[in-house]
Amino acid sequence: MKQKFLLAFTFCCTLLFATAQFDASELDALLEKNKKNLGADVVTLVYKDGKVVYKKKLGDFFDEKTQVPIASASRWLTAALVLQFIDEGKLSLETPIADYLPIYATYGKKYITIRHCLTDLIGIESKKWSISESGKFETLEAMVDDYAKREIKANTGTDFWYSNMGINIAARVIEKITKKGFEQIMSQKLLRPLNMKNTSFSSNDGRAVNPASGAASTANDYMNFLAMLLNKGIHNGKQILSAKSVEELLAIQVKDIPISYAPKEAAGFDFGLGGTILEKDADGKTVAAGCTNFLGFWPFINVCNGYACIILPKGFLSDAKKELFSSVRGIIESQFASTCK
Repeated sequence: MKQKFLLAFTFCCTLLFATAQFDASELDALLEKNKKNLGADVVTLVYKDGKVVYKKKLGDFFDEKTQVPIASASRWLTAALVLQFIDEGKLSLETPIADYLPIYATYGKKYITIRHCLTDLIGIESKKWSISESGKFETLEAMVDDYAKREIKANTGTDFWYSNMGINIAARVIEKITKKGFEQIMSQKLLRPLNMKNTSFSSNDGRAVNPASGAASTANDYMNFLAMLLNKGIHNGKQILSAKSVEELLAIQVKDIPISYAPKEAAGFDFGLGGTILEKDADGKTVAAGCTNFLGFWPFINVCNGYACIILPKGFLSDAKKELFSSVRGIIESQFASTCK
């Protein structure tokens, strides 16, 4: 009996060591070396097998519970909300937005679909990306109606131009379906079920809500969202998003289409529904994807190595240092075996 107990104990200890250990030394050293590049305050989390296996914070008054603006990382949250309505059969990616927003048919834009909106293929004239555009409007309705009146720069579906417009249009469609405000819908259907208590799209200064780049969140909150994606749409035993919709969210959507404009930090990446595809395999299937704020916040997951990572600086960076984040990925992936062929 004693021998059996010792064998079982040894096996459990071996299994615990194999699954829970993360060698932090190399990643610690890289982050310490790049303090200036990351700003005075930054937190880094790595999630694997149901728990955070690595946490590093730089700075005295900033940690994984501190709420900060996340700019473009808002896009994935809004895209996921739209996909929830698709799961419920109330919408499809091929639904023309004019079915809910007739002003777009009035101004010759009746061919734009929800998929076009979530992939920046709407073809409407836009300036280069700005997070402050919503400041011109008091409501999402007014902002999205204004988009409809703008010139068409390219046929819908034929030209990629990174902007806030498409995501915001899709969010306005959700308002029309539910007859509720975007913040209320987002909170009820996504943020509360994911226990993202410190995440909000609310604007307290009279500006329109901005579903594409107006959220504020914490590293802990956003990690709940990433973990749900890794777990095929499940959080705490509840199906938040169908496995099919998670797969669609992470799939490459923009193929063989000219990219007229994307932030320089996104050069070389493919694009999905609201997010970027950081790596794909030989068959074109997504390995790693994220919804990066090109001013510094980098949340991403690797479906083959089964982990999620967040690098969240307190303030916006003048240069997001894509090479640094690639180095972080390399260090993490050297410790986690890939399950993909």
